Amino acid sequence: MTVSLTWVDAFVRDGRPFTGNPAAVCLLHTELPDDFMQSLAFELGIAETAFVLPTDEPNTFGLRWFSPATEIDLCGHATMPSAHALRQHGVVDGQSTLTFHTRSGPLQASFTDERIELDFPAANGGVITLPDSLAGQWGDDEVVFVSRGEFFVMVVLRSEAAVRDYVPDLTAIAATGDKALLLTAAAEPSSAAHYVLRVFGPNVGIDEDPATGSAQCMAGPYWFSTLGLTDLVAHQLSPRGAVLHVRPQAGRICIAGQAHSVLSGHLC
Repeated sequence: MTVSLTWVDAFVRDGRPFTGNPAAVCLLHTELPDDFMQSLAFELGIAETAFVLPTDEPNTFGLRWFSPATEIDLCGHATMPSAHALRQHGVVDGQSTLTFHTRSGPLQASFTDERIELDFPAANGGVITLPDSLAGQWGDDEVVFVSRGEFFVMVVLRSEAAVRDYVPDLTAIAATGDKALLLTAAAEPSSAAHYVLRVFGPNVGIDEDPATGSAQCMAGPYWFSTLGLTDLVAHQLSPRGAVLHVRPQAGRICIAGQAHSVLSGHLC
C-alpha cells in the first residue's frame, strides 16, 4: 500500500498558501522505523514532518513529529495539517472531533468550516532571570518578563517593534540550553492582533519557526492574564507571517487557524 505525503501550510494568513508554516504529513498504514522517519524529515528540510497512524478506535490516530534534527514532543503547526490531510484524503468526514495520541498525551482537533481548532495543554513556566547568554540582546529596559517551560524560554519585550526588528544571535540562543526561544510582546494598538511573537529553535534544527502552535501553550496564559482577555489573536512576525486564534478552555489552550495544501504525492 502506498503512503501519501501532503505538504500543508498551517496558520496561513487570509487563507493564502506560502504563508504560515509548512509541514509534511505522511498518512501511514503501518509503523515506519524511527530512523526512516528522521531521515525523511531531514530530506524534506522543513520545520516538521508528521506521521499519522490509524488505531482501532474511530477518529483516533497515533501522531509523531520530527524536525530535521530530532523527534519533537509537542507541535501545533504539524497537528493542524495532520487533521487537514485526513479530511482532504477522505479518511475522516470533517464533522467529528479527532483525537491524536502523542508524546505529550492526547490532543484533539475539530473543524469549523475552513478553520481547524486544536486542544492543547497549557504550559505555565517558572519565572527566571534572563539567561546569561542572552544578556545584551536587548536594551536594559526592553525586557519585561522572562520564564522557562519544558520547551521554551519565553522573553516578553516592551514593544512589537523590538520583537519584529530583532536580529537573532543563534549562538547565544543555543547557549541557553533550551529547545527554543519564544520572543513576544503586546501588539501595537493599530494591529488586528492582541500579541505578537517569534520563535527560534537552533537546538532542534529550526533557526526561526514561521508559525508555532505549541508556543501559544505558554504565551497564551501569560497574555490572558496580562491583557485580561480571552479569544486572543496572535501574529507571528516571521518572514512568512502567521495568524493564530488562541483561547483558554478548562485549563487547556485552544489554538485555531487555517491550513492550505500546497502539494500531494506518495513516498516511493
